[in-house]
Formats: sequence, C-alpha cells, structure tokens
Amino acid sequence: MGLRSWYDSYVMPRLVTLACGQEPIARLRAEVVPLAEGSVLEVGCGGGLNQRFYDAGRVTAFAGFDPSEPLLEGARRSARERGWSADIRQGVAEDIPFPASSFDTVVCTFTMCSVADQAQAIAEMRRVLKPGGKLLFLEHGRAPDAAVARWQGRVEPLWTAIAGGCHLTRQVGAALRAGGLAVEPLGRGYLPRTPRILGWMEWGLARKSAL
Repeated sequence: MGLRSWYDSYVMPRLVTLACGQEPIARLRAEVVPLAEGSVLEVGCGGGLNQRFYDAGRVTAFAGFDPSEPLLEGARRSARERGWSADIRQGVAEDIPFPASSFDTVVCTFTMCSVADQAQAIAEMRRVLKPGGKLLFLEHGRAPDAAVARWQGRVEPLWTAIAGGCHLTRQVGAALRAGGLAVEPLGRGYLPRTPRILGWMEWGLARKSAL
C-alpha cells in the first residue's frame, strides 16, 4: 500500500470524523437533521455523526451511502447501537445507488464540498427525491466576503489534497438553485472559533417541485 492509499484509508477518515464532530457543528446538525421525515436517505453518511440527531418518531425508513468503507463501518456501528434497520451502502453522490423518486427526505451534510461533480451530485439527489420531497443541507463553501474568498482560492489546492477532496470555494445555495431546487435558507454565517477560510456555513432545505 502506497503512502497516499494509506493516508486515504486510515488517516483521512479519522481526521474528517474529528473535524466534523466539533461542538459548533453538532449544534448546527441539531437544527437541521431533526427536520427529516418519512423515508430518509443520507448522502455521505459515513461515520454516523448525524444519526443521534434524527427524530425517530418522524423517520419511517433510513438509508445511506458513502464512498469510504472505513467511514461506513462507523455508520453501520452507529445504526446497530440505535437498533435501526438501515440500508447503508457504498456509493458516490454522482451515481446514487437507489431508484428514482424513492425518498421523502434527502440529508446532505458536509458532502457537496468533496464530491467530484457537484452539479451531477445535486441532479442525483433531486432524482431520488419523491415529488414534493425535501433536501436538508448543511454545508461549508465560498465565503461572500471578497478577501476571504481570495484566500480560499489560494489555499484550496493544498487543502483539497490533504482533506479528502474537500473544496473551499464551492457555492451552496446558488448551486442547489441551479440544480432545479427551491431553496429555503435556515441560516448562514461563519462558524465560531474557526478560520474564516474554512468556516463559511449555509444550512436549510431545498424542495423538489411536485410538478
């Protein structure tokens, strides 16, 4: 196993779980994830960090996928600990391994930053939503302040290499709107006690037209 493969298999999953498990981020998860209802699909479910925030009384079925097998073990372990009957698979957001119009809610947290093709991933999330379904999102991305955004662009190549393909300059709400979803923001701003180039957050829900 080469150094890159070793890093991606053993180091990066632990770093991602640690970074995405911070208390300020947990508070935002607690605002977004409990809004999920009906049949739920979690995009990038590896690590299982969202599972404790779901309202079990509102969720009738749970499925998820992630490209990282080491992270998937965490998601499956978390589901077992909660007694969930969960369909958790390996897969990528650009080719979601579930049929069209299957889910009432799609949950996507800290995932759009690292997909290979953001537009295709959004198209796939829209595809698997039922008519009238909703996408719940909590993502970091391009800051609205020009000076911060310039630094994000400078740092991004190195950051992407060490952070599992994570990008700092991707749009969030604008990308969802471009993908044919009606966005209802719940909040946006810089994460406390976090460098601004890493900390611009947007969260809310985006609805698929019932037509």
